[in-house]
Amino acid sequence: MFSLTSAAAQQIQRAAVDGAAQDLALRVAAQHAADGSIEYGMGFDEAQDGDMRLLLEGVAVVIADPHQPLLENTVLDFVELEPGTFNFIFIPASATPSASAGGCGAGAGA
Repeated sequence: MFSLTSAAAQQIQRAAVDGAAQDLALRVAAQHAADGSIEYGMGFDEAQDGDMRLLLEGVAVVIADPHQPLLENTVLDFVELEPGTFNFIFIPASATPSASAGGCGAGAGA
């Protein structure tokens, strides 16, 4: 199952308030890129029929059916990549600790 850390949840909740999106869920998506890597995206959206609906760390998360297999056992975190630079990262189940920063994804809308 997809999950997120408490640090990611706190930042998502802040972004929802700042963007007046408190009534929307966080939509998370993933797809294979041409080079075989996985590209991630997220943003605030309304739940649709067929979406997987999760409540994680107080954050409503929705995932469309086609994206669920790529997000299985993926963790969304919010980390300091370098001093003073924070960003969301997606850590796939297959990632090793040294490769986790390679799971960076788009932070659109959050």
